[in-house]
Amino acid sequence: MPDNIVKDPIENKILNILRDVPDFPKPGIMFKDITPILSSPKLFSETIDALTNLVQKYQPNCIAGIEARGFLFGTPIASKLQLPFIPIRKPGKLPWKKKSVSYSLEYGEATIEVHEDALDFVEGKPKVAVIDDLLATGGTTEASCKLIKQINGEVVVAAYVLELGFLTGRQIIEEHAAVESLATVS
Repeated sequence: MPDNIVKDPIENKILNILRDVPDFPKPGIMFKDITPILSSPKLFSETIDALTNLVQKYQPNCIAGIEARGFLFGTPIASKLQLPFIPIRKPGKLPWKKKSVSYSLEYGEATIEVHEDALDFVEGKPKVAVIDDLLATGGTTEASCKLIKQINGEVVVAAYVLELGFLTGRQIIEEHAAVESLATVS
């Protein structure tokens, strides 16, 4: 899609408020900072509404958020849809029995965890929507999909505020679930 074509008015608003942070978290990375969205109550609310609409069509019965910005967007979606919320966290943050997956990401190695009984509170076959702020190379979401599968769930959609379309994250995640994003940087 050419850069001058906007899919949706929310995409234009998101792209206009993003902040580029060079050399974060390490030299050579141009970090796309979504925190200005959080500073705008109106845009944050519009973003939650738009993400909720994207996710709802997949009929999930549970929402999972990836630490930490996935919590910011995932919990309001879970609340709006009246669905359970599952936090996917960094090691040492969850107090109960857990499953973990280690993986590579664009700037190093990481591990994420989830409570092994997280889906026990879901009615019916667990159909999970995974929420995060940004889709880059897809490593964290792919690990999240593997975690959800380990605890007998199915990821039906992974939804993001922003997608870095010049990276391969979408192709990696589409092997596990549908992919939705509100805005794309080419």
